[in-house]
Amino acid sequence: MNRKLNKISGVTLIELLVGVAVTALMMGAMFASYTAVNSSYKQVTDKARISSSSRDIVGMMMKDIRLAGFKYYYGKNDEDIPFADNLTHVTGLEDGRGIIDSHDPIIVFRNTLGYSAADVSPSSPPSKNRTTDTCCDRIHIVYGDFDKNDPKQKYKRYRLSYFALPIDNEDGDNDNDFYGVYKTKESWIENSETPFGNWTSSCTECYRDQLVRSHLIDMEFLLFDENGHDLWKDGDYPLPDNDNRAGLYKIRQVDMSLMFRSNKEFFKTKPKKKKYLKTLNKDRYGGVGFDDKYLRDNVVVSVNTRNIGG
Repeated sequence: MNRKLNKISGVTLIELLVGVAVTALMMGAMFASYTAVNSSYKQVTDKARISSSSRDIVGMMMKDIRLAGFKYYYGKNDEDIPFADNLTHVTGLEDGRGIIDSHDPIIVFRNTLGYSAADVSPSSPPSKNRTTDTCCDRIHIVYGDFDKNDPKQKYKRYRLSYFALPIDNEDGDNDNDFYGVYKTKESWIENSETPFGNWTSSCTECYRDQLVRSHLIDMEFLLFDENGHDLWKDGDYPLPDNDNRAGLYKIRQVDMSLMFRSNKEFFKTKPKKKKYLKTLNKDRYGGVGFDDKYLRDNVVVSVNTRNIGG
């Protein structure tokens, strides 16, 4: 019995070490492959999440822009309700009104931060994060609605305002600061108690300075007429108080571009060359590029207005 056991050959120390080394190499290769695949998957999912979030916001804005100029018609009835909107329409600066009182369907202010609702004391425009920033445009959208159950004012008129405000990244580096997209909803109140009419952000369905999305880099709007001509004239878009005000009712298409940045650094290394923003206006950023590790996603869409003009 002992002779048979003595003839059984075992594993030498060298063979054992070779086996351990081969196993370690295989495990290392498998781990490296897993890490690479997992990192790639994480980048793809992060990019998809950023892109999806951006498109959700753009979709909401598209829906609101299509409402611009909408008027509700209740029609003939025996309920002593006017068949159409009988609210005062304010445009321009007539009757001592200011531009903030305007009922024009779409107004765009270029390169303007912040917005104070009509019933709030106006504050000074906020400063930009960097002198090279052109962020961001501001847009106002006015549309009508109807509430049969409101005893004071059945026909409604609302104003939606999208604007940007700077947000401090709180990391001590001003170059990492960004902006946020904010939204305010106001209602035009005109009834027996307020016959002159005014905008308010204090109604039940209203809200003020609601943050929609952070990490904004730029928000831009372009306005076109039915022939595709840009309504930009004399350094500005049509406004209630400029010579191009008639163009406010020629708006048939709104092109908008929103660019967002990832919350955290996305790339492992900085790019060898600066990456430049692709904006609707080529000279908007004056050739200023970025060489950081953040991912930037730009969403550009065209929206046809449905209720402005004839």
